[in-house]
Amino acid sequence: MDWEPNVDAVGVFLREIWPTYWPRWPNCALPHCGPESSGRVRRLAGSSVEVTGRVPSVVDHLREAAVVVVPLRIGGGTRLKIYEAMAMGRAVVSTTVGAEGLEVHHGRDILLCDAADNFAESVATTMQDAAARDRLESAAAELASNYGWPLIGARFGKILETVKKESVELVRAMRNK
Repeated sequence: MDWEPNVDAVGVFLREIWPTYWPRWPNCALPHCGPESSGRVRRLAGSSVEVTGRVPSVVDHLREAAVVVVPLRIGGGTRLKIYEAMAMGRAVVSTTVGAEGLEVHHGRDILLCDAADNFAESVATTMQDAAARDRLESAAAELASNYGWPLIGARFGKILETVKKESVELVRAMRNK
């Protein structure tokens, strides 16, 4: 968690989004997982914010999450945290930068919001509306299933077969010149 885009995202979420959302559900907690060496994120911990630091596996935390938030404002790096949450069948609310480069669909398998008030409202609505959350979670899990290792391996195998076939054809064509 010493990577600046993540530190910025947590800070913005806790300053601009969480205060709008948390009074509606004061018993709700925001766990934050990840290695953190700078101390800046740890200082943000409070009665409703738990900074766990490094955990052996994020799976248990994802299982407990009603909504996963990805409030990134600065691009760069991978967005695997979104696909991980989706693969666990969790609703995700993210900024557009947070989901940049992913084949996600706002309103179907993820909620994308850039303004703090819209982000807070999307989290609140997702928490309140169990049926809508269930639809979002099902669609998210279905989308993430397209990126499992068996499917990726099969696709990669087909690519390799195509490259091999084209290479053989190219060598034959060069020999016949």
